Amino acid sequence: MAELLQNLIDGLGRGSIYALLALGVAVIFGVMHLLNFAHGELITVSGYAAFWALDAGWSWYLVVPLIVLVSVATSLVIERVAFSRVRGADDFTLLLTSFGVHFVVSAIFLLYVSASVKTFSRPGWVTNTFAVGSLRIEVFDTVVIGVTVLALIGTSVLLQRTMFGLALRAAEADFDTARLMGVRSDSVIRGAFALSGALAGIAGIFWLMRAGSTVPSAGVNPMLKGVLAALIGGLGSLRGAVLGGLALGMAEVLLRSRLPDSVASLTEGVVFLLIALLFIFRPQGLISVAHAERV
Repeated sequence: MAELLQNLIDGLGRGSIYALLALGVAVIFGVMHLLNFAHGELITVSGYAAFWALDAGWSWYLVVPLIVLVSVATSLVIERVAFSRVRGADDFTLLLTSFGVHFVVSAIFLLYVSASVKTFSRPGWVTNTFAVGSLRIEVFDTVVIGVTVLALIGTSVLLQRTMFGLALRAAEADFDTARLMGVRSDSVIRGAFALSGALAGIAGIFWLMRAGSTVPSAGVNPMLKGVLAALIGGLGSLRGAVLGGLALGMAEVLLRSRLPDSVASLTEGVVFLLIALLFIFRPQGLISVAHAERV
């Protein structure tokens, strides 16, 4: 029983990061019907910003807000440079654009920075643990879960209690009608990218703290986790994105602990198999969402 509780806590910590990534993916999909495969590049850019700042002697207290600011700025630049120019294009063109952004960002760091791994110091408390009965709980997981809960509450308040949130929800429901009611499409889309960048930045803080390094391809894994979690939960559903992220994190941790040592390295493959079975029997994901036409 103690081992199961330990795994559940570890799964919540891992799943919380995935939930933040998936929520950022879901926000963009809800407004533009764009499955953004460039979402992970926000962490790539933020990772190099963190490396340079730490190398210059900054403390993590300054690097944490820097990561979020860089992620938001990168998201807005990507929207302005790439997606604003193909906003009225078909879904396939948008998808290719997101892949193009992913490869271009990776190539820029590969060609003009370095292909080698850039390591940086992690906060000392990342590896600390504390005891609760027979459980050994990582301080890192506790902080991740707490910050994620606060981020989700803040996002919920933003979407439910502000004019921007009302405009965003109206655009997700029916963009044409929302524009006729006075919602400015440019403002809503850029606001959605800023919110997506902020969520990716918060997730990126913990992703980079755990990794302690960055490379030009650093965004691939978080992008895959975020997109998969959003697909599991149901594309366009914010609640589904959170649920999908937690489910994915739990599945990885529980499988890694339950599978025999000889096949534990195949955890990722087993997770993908379970996801494939989910999509066969419930292709709409855990939560069904009715999508309006994209503008």
